[in-house]
Amino acid sequence: MTAAEAIDIAPEDRQRADLYNFLGLLLSNPPDELLIAQVAGLAGDDSELGKAITTLAKLAKLSKPKTVQSEFNALFIGLGRGELLPYASYYLTGFLNEKPLATLRQDMAARGLARAANVFEPEDNIASLMEMMGAMIVGRFGSPASLETQRTFFNRHIAPWASHFFADLEGAKTSVFYAPVGTVGRAFMEVETEAFRMAG
Repeated sequence: MTAAEAIDIAPEDRQRADLYNFLGLLLSNPPDELLIAQVAGLAGDDSELGKAITTLAKLAKLSKPKTVQSEFNALFIGLGRGELLPYASYYLTGFLNEKPLATLRQDMAARGLARAANVFEPEDNIASLMEMMGAMIVGRFGSPASLETQRTFFNRHIAPWASHFFADLEGAKTSVFYAPVGTVGRAFMEVETEAFRMAG
């Protein structure tokens, strides 16, 4: 049993962390055959978020890794740059490596978090932020973050731009597999924003 398993995390918080990690995984690299198969097995409920998950699962059943990889590259890498730049600095200032990144690095340092040595992307990319939130909720890097700490991090680094990014992902020219990923992300950000507001 790992230390993380020994900590008692409420099932709904574990589900939140799983969804953050899922989005982080899909946005950090093109999904391989195994991940696409796992996505194809998902089922959602009748909420907007649930319907988006169902749509994504249906698309995953029809998707081939090579096609999704091409789409990922066109969206996020491209020749020179992809269709979208998934960074807080870009969305909030119009430029990369700006103040939002510096603020995030300060907050990461205060929590003992650092960019992995083999990662060269700025830390304020959407995939990293989703993974950090997931990790904070379940205490992957120490004890689980309090709701107040989660809310502060979310409001400072995610809320100001993530919904806008996910909406752009939904409507991007190149988005097919990633269109419902955008819907899942946007709907989840709305749920989280409302939950943090009500918990305040």
